[in-house]
Amino acid sequence: MSQESFYLFLWVMAGIAAVVFVALYFVRAGYGMFRTPSWGPSLDNKLAWVLMEAPVFFVMLVLWYHSKVNFAVPQFLFFLLFQLHYFQRSFIFPFLMKGKNRMPLVIMLMGIVFNVLNGVMQAGGLFYFNSQVPTGIGWSYLLQPQAVVGILLFFVGMVVNWHSDHVIRHLRQPGDTRHYLPQKGMYRYVTSANYFGELVEWTGFAILTVSPAAWVFVWWTAANLVPRANAIHERYVEEFGKEAVGKRKRIIPCLY
Repeated sequence: MSQESFYLFLWVMAGIAAVVFVALYFVRAGYGMFRTPSWGPSLDNKLAWVLMEAPVFFVMLVLWYHSKVNFAVPQFLFFLLFQLHYFQRSFIFPFLMKGKNRMPLVIMLMGIVFNVLNGVMQAGGLFYFNSQVPTGIGWSYLLQPQAVVGILLFFVGMVVNWHSDHVIRHLRQPGDTRHYLPQKGMYRYVTSANYFGELVEWTGFAILTVSPAAWVFVWWTAANLVPRANAIHERYVEEFGKEAVGKRKRIIPCLY
């Protein structure tokens, strides 16, 4: 793939994300609390999450291995941070889930397609068409202001995301299938604190790497999670009432 083709690929991915953003305000993706039989055949949630998230981990691994980056800093650090997120998301997070929920097969397949494309996109932006951060520039890059801010945001977002997932997992006792309004951590300010953490995390990654591909991923993250956060907020209002939800925003504290 040439550099021109790669940047065209980024524009196409950004355009598709715009369509997804609009569509998800009208169609609630049928997983989690919004799964219905109309979404067709389904798989065990744990298995579906592994199959859906693992491809991006292995695509990045293969494309890094075949690149000329090797262990050059800071590109190798970028690679490790990305893999850290997806190792947790692919091989730890699914097995921490409680209950016997299922995921529609069509949702899992769409997730696989996106994750493969995103792996190609991020590997291209970090290892093959990286004009913003010279390969092997060294540890001094990490002392630059945007790198410091990016790393801080990445880990703050990761901690918020992981803690918020922990809060959700412990809302129910074994055998309980009711819905509860999460109250702890960032859930005091937004009804989708886990999504807020993930959005902050990838924004930090984009600031750190100065990669156009990473910014397209931020846009994709927002396009997927912002409408869903809106749907979750509306569901909480329906189930628990406006007074219980209070002044909490959907995904971004004080804003939305």
